[in-house]
Amino acid sequence: MSDAVERLAQVKHKIGAAERESGRDAGSAVLVAVSKTFDEDDIRPVAEAGQRVFGENRVQEAQGKWPALRQEFPDIELHLIGPLQSNKAKEAVALFDVIETVDREKIAAELAKEIARQDRTLRLYVQVNTGSEPQKAGIEPKEAVAFVTRCREVHGLAIEGLMCIPPADENPGPHFALLEKLAREAGVDKLSMGMSGDYELAVAFGATSVRVGSAIFGTR
Repeated sequence: MSDAVERLAQVKHKIGAAERESGRDAGSAVLVAVSKTFDEDDIRPVAEAGQRVFGENRVQEAQGKWPALRQEFPDIELHLIGPLQSNKAKEAVALFDVIETVDREKIAAELAKEIARQDRTLRLYVQVNTGSEPQKAGIEPKEAVAFVTRCREVHGLAIEGLMCIPPADENPGPHFALLEKLAREAGVDKLSMGMSGDYELAVAFGATSVRVGSAIFGTR
């Protein structure tokens, strides 16, 4: 997997260049290495190279590989970046440090219950469906600010940011701009946006984290 380590270095270099070009501080955009569908042997060299923030799409898949990896790398931060089913809230709260896909009332309520029950401190993002795609998770943009308020005031959740996945066939720039605008209106500081094909553009639009998988690990 030396190829993945080389690609990791290239991605980090490009993020750094995008930060400089945008007049941003070095390190202001965090790289989330998306390791979904890759196993422990694929992930380990990337972790050994110093990467400490990883993203997974499915709770069950993450449960199968991360407990062992975390014994080797206890300072790893794990993000859930895929849709969360309410019946998986207990497992998600136990395993992940950051959940980026809070997108409906039922999930907010379940997370609040489990966070209190397990006495854990999680960082949470609301996922916004910026393209209003019916097949995609995320709350509608026009409802996002009010939903962040409800998450805080009704459920007691500390929402720190917003996340989006722009439509694959559209220019992502307007979607990144929309998410940044909604974040300002909602009073949150973090923006999780940008993937392997557009993370440099996302940095230019203010992303505080980018989710990069295939550009590091290769095609799935």
